[in-house]
Amino acid sequence: MTTRQTVTFPSGDATLTGTLYRPDTGARAPGVVVAGTWTSVKELMSDRYAQRLADRGFAALSFDFTGFGESTGEPRDVEDPALKVRDIHHAVGFLASHPAVDPDRIGALGICAAAMYMADNAAGDPRVGSLALVAPWLHDAEICEAAYGGADAVAERIEAARAARARYADTGVVDYVPVVGTTDPRAAMPYDIDFYLNPERGGIPAWPNRFAVMAWEGWLTYDSISLAPKITQPTVLVHSEDAAIPDGARRFHAGLAGPGDILWTRGTQFDFYDQEPQVTLAADTAAAHFGRTLA
Repeated sequence: MTTRQTVTFPSGDATLTGTLYRPDTGARAPGVVVAGTWTSVKELMSDRYAQRLADRGFAALSFDFTGFGESTGEPRDVEDPALKVRDIHHAVGFLASHPAVDPDRIGALGICAAAMYMADNAAGDPRVGSLALVAPWLHDAEICEAAYGGADAVAERIEAARAARARYADTGVVDYVPVVGTTDPRAAMPYDIDFYLNPERGGIPAWPNRFAVMAWEGWLTYDSISLAPKITQPTVLVHSEDAAIPDGARRFHAGLAGPGDILWTRGTQFDFYDQEPQVTLAADTAAAHFGRTLA
């Protein structure tokens, strides 16, 4: 039987709200911090994975990052890699201090963009003993240029980000565009993506579908591939050639300092968020990996 508990914990000046799922066994369980895609709230996919891990014997924490969802923090809905890494660090601390969790057995699971942030924290956080990365979005400058239309397009976004940040500093006004949309060419992902637009999937009221323009610079200049040589923890990646940037996953895996495995399977990027068999396969793979490496 699994217990579900709403929790709060500090991260800098913010109070983060999360959901702790844990097996109701009375014994201390290994813990796993879980986070999802860029701009996401916990209800989109990290709650789903945390629940699956709890069903498999782990105390799993899903939470909203600073400025997102139910967590406090201003400005709202700004994708800030450094801030998200900080939040993960504090989430690990909260989980490790929980009386139902074994502090010597802490893992981290990142879905899509959170793979970068979980890896970044793990590179400098010895409390994290193991990593699982699901449909990982792992990029550097080369991959960003390929994904966003070339060097000039990347430079244009960075220029727009700087202008938006200056406006925010002067006026307190945040310039937003849609994360996903087919009618606004400025959207961060100007495509018809069913997961994000379908109210039966990710298009839920808790997720406002807005991207802060000033976030482009931090996102596009973030180099997660260079983190791999700093990661000694055992790491497993679950990915597909039909999902986002498989080349990033291959390059990251090749650079790992510690032991690493990749499970290549089938499915689009968005299948790993809420569809079967991808979610069960990824959860089973992560649970088996944590079971071996957090023993």
